[in-house]
Amino acid sequence: MIKVIMNGCNGHMGRVISDLCAQDDGIEIVAGVDVDTEEAYGYPVFAKIADCDVAADAIIDFSHVSCIDALLDYSVEKSIPVIVCTTGLSEEQEAAVKAASEKVAVLKSANMSLGINTLMELLKTAAKSLAGAGFDVEIVEKHHNRKLDAPSGTAIALADSVNEAMDGAYTYKYDRFSDRKKRDPMEIGIQSVRGGNIVGEHEVFFCGTDEVVTLKHTAYSRAIFGKGAIEAAKYLAGKPAGFYDMGDVIRG
Repeated sequence: MIKVIMNGCNGHMGRVISDLCAQDDGIEIVAGVDVDTEEAYGYPVFAKIADCDVAADAIIDFSHVSCIDALLDYSVEKSIPVIVCTTGLSEEQEAAVKAASEKVAVLKSANMSLGINTLMELLKTAAKSLAGAGFDVEIVEKHHNRKLDAPSGTAIALADSVNEAMDGAYTYKYDRFSDRKKRDPMEIGIQSVRGGNIVGEHEVFFCGTDEVVTLKHTAYSRAIFGKGAIEAAKYLAGKPAGFYDMGDVIRG
């Protein structure tokens, strides 16, 4: 049984993960951390992670960027592996995450979905066959009308998977309106749609002569990110210091 501290336990994703863990015999949340110290799930909740005195095998973090420094300090001090799911980190915080990984196991991914990360692996294979044969690569991502950033971090990560397979040969094109010219064959077009309550949809098109190959992932709820975080915690528990991502979880 993997024992976990849930950082940000009373936020939306914290509650989703608490519900999922309650149905999973392989993992248990033994403590939570949140400014809201309501103990809604039967485990103790601390206002600050530094106050947590409960032993655990891993920490799952869905909190806020303001909590990251304290989280990393605690993880290193207690030698507890940590899954960092909080987004919007500054360059300094990203560097701090990498520095912490030299002392403790740290897993961070642009998207915690097992499906998206499997898609990233598939894209590397597809790119070598299709992009290498001259197929154009385009990405369209769709999200709800409240999302602030565009394109999504996941869309960039998908483009990076293609580019990695092709030794960094591509540039990214986010706007075709300002340039009236023929498409550069060595660019990946990335376009964004914002509307309604779309949780997340990503399509990658490999467009060749007389044929198009499409790889697509659709998220129907945010629970998929919680499920991914739980699998990451199971994977990371007991691992040596190092920087891990969801690709490591998928490959086992």
